[in-house]
Amino acid sequence: MATLSSFLRATVTRVVAESPDARTFVLTPHDGPISYRAGQFCTFRVTVGGTALYRSYSMSSAPETDTELMTTVKRVPGGAVSNWMIDTISAGDEVELSKAAGRFCLRDTEVALLGFSGGSGITPILSLTKAALASTTRRVRLLCADRDRASMLFDDALADLVTHYPGRLEVVRHLDSESGFLTPAAIRDFVGADTDGDHYICGPEAFMELVEKAVPGPGVVFSERFAPANAAPAVDSSAPQDDSGGTVTVILNRKKREVPRKAGETLLESARRGGLAPPFSCEQGNCATCIAKVVSGHATMRHNDALTDDEVADGYVLTCQAVPDTTDLTVDYE
Repeated sequence: MATLSSFLRATVTRVVAESPDARTFVLTPHDGPISYRAGQFCTFRVTVGGTALYRSYSMSSAPETDTELMTTVKRVPGGAVSNWMIDTISAGDEVELSKAAGRFCLRDTEVALLGFSGGSGITPILSLTKAALASTTRRVRLLCADRDRASMLFDDALADLVTHYPGRLEVVRHLDSESGFLTPAAIRDFVGADTDGDHYICGPEAFMELVEKAVPGPGVVFSERFAPANAAPAVDSSAPQDDSGGTVTVILNRKKREVPRKAGETLLESARRGGLAPPFSCEQGNCATCIAKVVSGHATMRHNDALTDDEVADGYVLTCQAVPDTTDLTVDYE
């Protein structure tokens, strides 16, 4: 097990106000450029009130078109990390971030790319748009939903791309303040004849579910979320259980679930089996999205490229990598 954090340090070279409640942070990593693909994210580690917190933010830059690494963060009610970053970080400050991760990326195809974004969900969609236009001959069509004009992100950047790639990029802006909430019929009208396109969806959960249900087939759908849409089905207590013995207790959002321990099963898998929807993303031990604290018992991580030795000593684990090695264990997603 590796317990040396692989988080990297970077200097914030510029902070760009994209809207009253969104900022783009332009970053210069200390050890040279970070390798990433358009549509991926990095996990940031910040200390707020003496507590280390982790949040994943997508890149708004693309390696095909940008020499600088950029990530865009939007203020959200109660957002401990996003609000702290917007209110606190200035040019010249240093931040910690993980290696890039995520599978919300372009595939090797020439079908049309259709992007559906809600609010700050435009961030990875912009990255994918830049990459597709610069490195392929694909048509790109975007449906961007925002609360109102003041909330719109990257309007100038998208307008510039439309000018630079005439006939290949179409951007449709939907404003709730002017047209009401987006409807399934409007989504199907937007798709039109591009039913076989690749559909990339990112935004608030309700927005993503709306689009996922509305887009017609047979196109491939890619959705970017840092937690699953729905809880896994609760464990069937009448089904045969593993003979490992013991119990895994998972606490998440004030809910507690107990499931029989299964040999070789990670804590993340146990939580899902118990009907919970814990946060996760890379499932490779790199991003810390799935961090939780073992409050009783012990678990060993198969791989850890995110947590420091001190955090591991305090009981924190990456639940996508942690396997119980005591009969009973309790883990709390604080």
